[in-house]
Amino acid sequence: MRLFYWSPFLSNIATIDAVTNSINSLKKYDKNKKYKTFLIDSSGEWQEKLDRISGIDTIKLYKKNYYKFLPKGNFIKSRLSQMIIFILNFNLLRKLLLKEKPDFLIAHLIISLPLILFFFFKFETKLIIRISGTPKLNKLRRFFWSLFSKNVHIVTCPTQSTLKKLDAFKIFPKNKLKLLYDPILKINSINTKKKEKIEDRFLETEYILSIGRLTKQKNFALLVVAFKEIIKEYPNLKLIILGEGEDRKKLENLVNNLNLKNFVFLEGYKKNIFNYLHNCECYISSSLYEDPGFTLIESGFLNKPVIAADSNTGPSEILNKSNNGFLFRNNDKISLVDQYLKFKKSSTKEIMNKQINLKKFSKNFSIFRHFLNLEKILCKY
Repeated sequence: MRLFYWSPFLSNIATIDAVTNSINSLKKYDKNKKYKTFLIDSSGEWQEKLDRISGIDTIKLYKKNYYKFLPKGNFIKSRLSQMIIFILNFNLLRKLLLKEKPDFLIAHLIISLPLILFFFFKFETKLIIRISGTPKLNKLRRFFWSLFSKNVHIVTCPTQSTLKKLDAFKIFPKNKLKLLYDPILKINSINTKKKEKIEDRFLETEYILSIGRLTKQKNFALLVVAFKEIIKEYPNLKLIILGEGEDRKKLENLVNNLNLKNFVFLEGYKKNIFNYLHNCECYISSSLYEDPGFTLIESGFLNKPVIAADSNTGPSEILNKSNNGFLFRNNDKISLVDQYLKFKKSSTKEIMNKQINLKKFSKNFSIFRHFLNLEKILCKY
């Protein structure tokens, strides 16, 4: 059985690990060698991640790598790049599917291209769409999704909440919607990376950690403003944010305007986040929405208390009405501060119970569990 993965990306996002871990789960645990996997490289994006795709068979659709020339950064630039990838790969992907006839095409990003191709052309391949986050559907977009959805074989969802929302939209038949947790946890790798030394200036520091692209979605401005209130009670505390993105300048200005230069550290993108997670006091996610929220799972696996926005998406499900952590009202500074103070004043037993619950839940996201669930989907159909 041959599986082609389609997942063009423009920046360092969690989907990169989700795709490569999914492929590697099949390569590692498929003892009978039933599956042959291939990763489609649309523009040269995967050549930027050679360390992630070692041992993975890659199909290049382009003659010359043009990924480095694609506009990147804000929403408009991202949409323009997605349009370029769509146009330049339309015929190339069509020819590939007609020639190679893989059993499945698993599409993670820019799924509009495979949706339209499978609507207009007949392929022997079955299309699996991966939904990461509930789509924002206006009437026109809902119409086209409903039209194109007839040729989708299976839709996999990263959380129960997304599955239920898609079911409510009535775009895909209920029997086509399947829950498939992301393969987030590479346990041996995490246990090795967490032991690496962090920067000397943070070694003896008590700090809150947050991780993600510096974008509107991650809502780091709320976290910075809330942290201004937190240090009134805990003046020795620091905030470290790992990640890069188009909102860096805005956040730098906010930090300066609030006189927090000695308290808030924007450390940029880090290949290894686990040593920072391992040494933090707690992890805070201020995101307006996540699905599911990779760093929450990773924090839970490393036994770190988690505080997150109750966005009715991944974090809400992961923290299970605050049984697995501390939920604050979405985009609410006062609620965030209150939940942090509640965390600080909680008993050791109460915090430990939340940590145990979250760690148990996080094991759903191991690459082995992902393999078992993905195989059930593939074998059934």
